[in-house]
Amino acid sequence: MHDDKLIAETKRELIGKGVQYCFATYVDVHGVPKAKTCPIASFEKMARGSELFTVGAMEGMGLVGPQEDECAAIPDLASMLIVPWDKRFAWFASDLYYHGEPYPNCARVLLKRALEKAKTYVFNIGVETEFYVFRKVNGSHQAIVDSHYLGMCPAYDVDQTLQSIEFLHPMVEHMTELGWGVYSFDQEGGRGQYEFDFAYADALTMCDRLIFLRFMAKHVARSLGAIATFMPKPFSNDFRSGAHFNMSLADKNRRINVFDPAHNGTGDFARQYNIGFPDLAFHFTAGLLAHAPALTALACPTCNSYKGLIAQGDMADMSWAPVLRCYGRNNRSAMLRLPMNRYCVENRSPDISTNFYLTAAFSLAAGMDGVEKKADPGAPWNENLYDLVEGRAKPSESMPERLPRTLIEALDGFRADPLVGPSLGEEFRDIYLRQKNKEWQRDFYKVTEEERLQMMEYI
Repeated sequence: MHDDKLIAETKRELIGKGVQYCFATYVDVHGVPKAKTCPIASFEKMARGSELFTVGAMEGMGLVGPQEDECAAIPDLASMLIVPWDKRFAWFASDLYYHGEPYPNCARVLLKRALEKAKTYVFNIGVETEFYVFRKVNGSHQAIVDSHYLGMCPAYDVDQTLQSIEFLHPMVEHMTELGWGVYSFDQEGGRGQYEFDFAYADALTMCDRLIFLRFMAKHVARSLGAIATFMPKPFSNDFRSGAHFNMSLADKNRRINVFDPAHNGTGDFARQYNIGFPDLAFHFTAGLLAHAPALTALACPTCNSYKGLIAQGDMADMSWAPVLRCYGRNNRSAMLRLPMNRYCVENRSPDISTNFYLTAAFSLAAGMDGVEKKADPGAPWNENLYDLVEGRAKPSESMPERLPRTLIEALDGFRADPLVGPSLGEEFRDIYLRQKNKEWQRDFYKVTEEERLQMMEYI
């Protein structure tokens, strides 16, 4: 809760910047922002949680039923940002409160609790954001530029980038204005797919930004008569949209990256596995691997997500998505990568549809479980793992397990994982399972027209 002085100072700042309306936003289970719009005259009341929400009316939030009380949204005043394309509006990331206490099934509250449990560490994340921008033409979705790369991958193509600059330029201008530290952007491998890379931050700040990024991309695309989509795999023959999590721990007192051997040295694992990271990074990696199925249920939360976690499928070449539950030295075909140009653990499995708060919360819990147990991740897999998956190389007896191939398989792992209840709460675990099982039933069992055309008179 905020004191009167801070609320008054924030209101004066907002008025000075010409703000007329405010959003105290929280997210539903899908990571979609929700809020009421409050005029600036009502700011003091909003800041104290005057706006109540019947969260049971939304998917995966709990408190289902007309007899349940509402939740209040309490804005984090430190998260304030002025909407760059319409400065009449201010946006605040918010926590839900229920009966005067943080609501345990609020995704942002769950992340904050995970951060508190990490005690002596700051959890930092950088996320590589990929998504498609399309225009609807005669009922079909087409790239916003005319791609002439019919049989070739357009990744990093300068011509395609410049043709897309009407979308890319305002996005970068807005992110720069917000102080996010954009350092690169590009045409990605998919036709109409783009990636934005900006400075890492502590997990709470980064997740707040990523929720706003998706909101911002929708509005910039819409201003051009286009749509930005965060569907992980829009087309079977094109790349999925990932959201790789690059994670590290910093010492709260010394403010140094403890995954950096310059600060924390190397140990037995570095010598054994020939990867120059401290033992702490290997323990963290081991924790992520131990809880990989449950983590994947959060990182890849839709039925469509698993159409992207493939070696090749209907694509012309390899997918660049992880398939096996293992790690490697700078290996982009493994679930986890220990990159050689930065000291972090990269999880390549999350996709752009994830609820960032939930994935960050359980990533930290899983990694810290490995740290507390001083777990060994085993030897790295540094070869091209797609050769193993596709049968082009002889599998060994110790071949890594596959990541879940479907949402229901990931949910089985989520249900069985003993860390989920203690870290996310048993009530939230059950809410998430009910919600995602419902989505599985809804999406998987549909019979499509394409299936009928293929099979009706064939078998």
